[in-house]
Amino acid sequence: MQLDIDAIRAQIRAMDFERGTPDQIAQWREDDRDARHSLIIDAMCPEPVEDALFAMLLDEGVSPALASTLVVEVIRTGTGKLPA
Repeated sequence: MQLDIDAIRAQIRAMDFERGTPDQIAQWREDDRDARHSLIIDAMCPEPVEDALFAMLLDEGVSPALASTLVVEVIRTGTGKLPA
C-alpha cells in the first residue's frame, strides 16, 4: 500500500481534536525516538514513508493514542488514506 501523506495531512487538518502542546509534542518526539531505537535493535527498521507518516502526525500535534487509531484506519482502508 502506498501512503498518501499529503492527503492524510489534509484530512487531519480538517479534523476537530485537541492538538498537543509544544511541551507534549516534544515529549512525544522523544518517546518516538526511543521506540524507533528499540525497533532498530530488534531489526525492525521502519520504511522511509512510515517515518514520514509519523513525523507528519507529530508535526500536526496528534497524540500517540490518536495516531495509533489513525494508522489502524489507514491500514484498514487499504487506500493509503483515512476513510472519508
